[in-house]
Amino acid sequence: MARRPNKKKWEDLSPRTRATVIAVGAVQLALKVVAWRDLVRRPREQVVGPKAAWFAAILANPGGPVLYYVFGRRRTTNVSPTHR
Repeated sequence: MARRPNKKKWEDLSPRTRATVIAVGAVQLALKVVAWRDLVRRPREQVVGPKAAWFAAILANPGGPVLYYVFGRRRTTNVSPTHR
C-alpha cells in the first residue's frame, strides 16, 4: 500500500504535538475506564438498552463514554436523607 505523502511519522511530530496526542489519549482512556466501571456497577434497570451494546459503544467510539453518560443512564429520583 502506498504511503500518503502528507502523513507524518511519530518522529516527525514536534514535542508539543506528541505531548498533546499523549494527553488526549490518556483522557480518552480515562473516560472509557470510568464509563465501563459505572456501567458494570449500575443495575440493569438503570441502563437504557442492553449493557453489552453500551460496552461496545464505549469501546468502539471515541465519543462513546460521553454518549453513555448522556443517553445510556436512567435518571434516578431517589434523594438521600442527608440532601433534603
